[in-house]
Amino acid sequence: MNDIEDNPRPNGQLCLQIQAMPRDTNPEGAIYSGWLVSQMDLAAAMLARRATNGRVATVSMESMAFMVPVSIGDCLGFYGEVVGQGRSSLTIRIEVWKPSREDANELCKVTDGSIVLVAIDERGRTRPIPA
Repeated sequence: MNDIEDNPRPNGQLCLQIQAMPRDTNPEGAIYSGWLVSQMDLAAAMLARRATNGRVATVSMESMAFMVPVSIGDCLGFYGEVVGQGRSSLTIRIEVWKPSREDANELCKVTDGSIVLVAIDERGRTRPIPA
């Protein structure tokens, strides 16, 4: 997405959609950022499992910036795309979007980040990604 676009849209495919609930708030009543990061990890893992045809484990996450706040009741869409592949690893870019408070047909970006996952076998050992 280009920051100067008039009608920004998510990149990638919808991997997860979830509503922020009261249990997901911090002591100040805001949605806990750790909850949001864990949902991003779930979305990336779902895409990686399909792409690698099996189990995966998260290796690292790139830094993130939170662009707009998330409130209780917001419906969040987690969009992912594979942006890099090694012999056994994938880098997946996750974008989180929500409907605008002013116009439900308009989306606004909440955050994004890259997550590196590695394909693993039944014993938890690294395995090559099938061609």
